Amino acid sequence: MFTEAFITLAGDGHYGGPFGDGPAFWPVFPITWLLLIVGGVVTAIVLTRRNRNMAPRREAEARLATMYAAGEIAEDEYRARRAVLREKH
Repeated sequence: MFTEAFITLAGDGHYGGPFGDGPAFWPVFPITWLLLIVGGVVTAIVLTRRNRNMAPRREAEARLATMYAAGEIAEDEYRARRAVLREKH
């Protein structure tokens, strides 16, 4: 039974789909690739924007850590300033 169905599908190339030749599900593959490509582009854009928006805060925290390491500010002042930088605006 399975063998007959396989031979029918693979043998003569006529699947009996609504378009005559070929299977009725042929648009699935191009649509899948299109969705994967669009999803990858959207993901890249979102991650790039997120990193770009966080860059100033990272630079400020790095400068603050440098000041703390150099002994220019005390630990409590470092923690207070870092907390201010990390607040969501």
